[in-house]
Amino acid sequence: MSFSAPPTLTSRQVAEVDRLAQERFGITPDLSTFGKVIGGGLPGAAYGGACELMERIAPAGALMLAKGLKVGEFAPRIEVQDLEGRSLTPGAARTDQRATLLMFVSPTCPVCKALLPVLKSSLASEREWLDIVLASDGEAARQKEFVLAHRLGGFPYVVSAPLGMAYQVSRLPFAALIDAQGVLRARGIVNSREHLESLFEAKRLGFASIQDYFEAAAQHRAA
Repeated sequence: MSFSAPPTLTSRQVAEVDRLAQERFGITPDLSTFGKVIGGGLPGAAYGGACELMERIAPAGALMLAKGLKVGEFAPRIEVQDLEGRSLTPGAARTDQRATLLMFVSPTCPVCKALLPVLKSSLASEREWLDIVLASDGEAARQKEFVLAHRLGGFPYVVSAPLGMAYQVSRLPFAALIDAQGVLRARGIVNSREHLESLFEAKRLGFASIQDYFEAAAQHRAA
């Protein structure tokens, strides 16, 4: 781990040595790492330190691609049908003031499959303000098998190559968060719960991504 100047003193937690170093010699590390005992016999570790250092190693959030739709602009509005034959228009303004998470997945994407429990959890935890729509392309029969195998009946599931092209999806799993006015509020490649929740947090904070928020905070402190 490397940081720009000034140098950082890191204390490695070996219970007795670390306590003596801090209490007897008055050494206060910028960062402290903790292992072994904190895991209680299980593989586990933690670290902590000054706020300005912790923010430099804060969660990166969903990966924002340089190319693609711009956050803050109106999202593409394309009328599609889900596998149940229901008409949907992702990107259209909504009178119920609910946001839409458009999640692009594929039956052949291992990361997409690993992310499905996170999406199911978010469908429940964010239900007061958010609808989640799964989108893919390819043979409808294979998509239906995917839905059945992973019990995705709680999501509208759209099969539409034009939809992916409109949102300029080049890698999966890819998410686009659209507000009730049809404005794209956040987007990016999502590989984990942390990545997904960073989109929600970015929208709440009013930034295109969580990375932009931390950059703005750093610039504010430096000013």
